[in-house]
Amino acid sequence: MTTPDQPDSASGEALPSLALRVTYGTYLWVTFVTIALVTLALLLIVPGMDRRRHITGVAARFIMRAGFVPLSVEGLARLPQGQCVVVANHASYIDAIIVKAVLPERFAYVVKREMAAVPLAGLLLKRIGTEFVERFNRHRGGLDARRVLRTATSGQPLLFFPEGTFIDRPGILKFHIGAFASAAHAGCPVVPCVIRGSRAMLPSPLFFPRPGRIEVELLDPLHPPPDLAPEAAAKLLRDAARSQILARVGEPDLGHHVPTP
Repeated sequence: MTTPDQPDSASGEALPSLALRVTYGTYLWVTFVTIALVTLALLLIVPGMDRRRHITGVAARFIMRAGFVPLSVEGLARLPQGQCVVVANHASYIDAIIVKAVLPERFAYVVKREMAAVPLAGLLLKRIGTEFVERFNRHRGGLDARRVLRTATSGQPLLFFPEGTFIDRPGILKFHIGAFASAAHAGCPVVPCVIRGSRAMLPSPLFFPRPGRIEVELLDPLHPPPDLAPEAAAKLLRDAARSQILARVGEPDLGHHVPTP
């Protein structure tokens, strides 16, 4: 007779499951690193931002296919043809690959400045025109925010993860104002983007990804009210986008949680 202290059948099932996860995870990491290195080599020699963004989009889609990751996308037709700001929830390191595989290649990404110092990844991000934003130094953060505002007002479509980071449990953190200030000052719509499945596939702090399905849903654009000052419009956009993403993502509200740097 098996008791809770002697989980014979459970341990018999756990070992194959662990071996399967390590095998799949190792395969996916080797695949990712190989494709990333080839992509970076191309980005160093290929001229033109549009060409380099196209290469990374192709690479991201190839990573998803090579990893046997089912990817469903809903609402892509809701993206405006012109300038807009897309804001997505953030749950895993693979979110950046997912949005690169899904969004049109004209988008520039806004990410935390720490990523610029990550070997290889930082160089790759710089070569596709990524905007880096300081989170901890207020003066540097202000300078970065003003630079991003200039980028937005110049007509460049942008992608933000407005939570700024992710933590080791499900939930939507508070949204920072930067993405919405950029949209309000540029007078362009905000498109909420819901990513489901990435946390289950590669939850923090696990190293080996699990097989899983990814769903991406783009919601209706939110337009800044023309009769409001940009600061007030940004707050309305932020609250509306967060409320809609929270309603669709299936995770709890952690708006009062303060993540550890």
